Amino acid sequence: MKTYIEERAVEVAKFMIHTNATVRETAKKFGISKSTVHKDITDRVERIDPELAKSVRAVLEVNKAERHIRGGLATREKYLHNKTK
Repeated sequence: MKTYIEERAVEVAKFMIHTNATVRETAKKFGISKSTVHKDITDRVERIDPELAKSVRAVLEVNKAERHIRGGLATREKYLHNKTK
């Protein structure tokens, strides 16, 4: 694996851990696709630093557990916004 990919994968993982960011937020921040972020944090970081991978996996699990709530809130905001027009 190229070193810049390894460095990016570690940076992405550390960013997600420190900010509790979602995959979508992380992809936007680093200018890469969501699938690249996912590949970085699930495959590449696991080979580079298993302890870091464990920490970032915990953030992923929390985000996965909360995503239905965030989606519901976004829908609620959408319809509240439409009523005010």
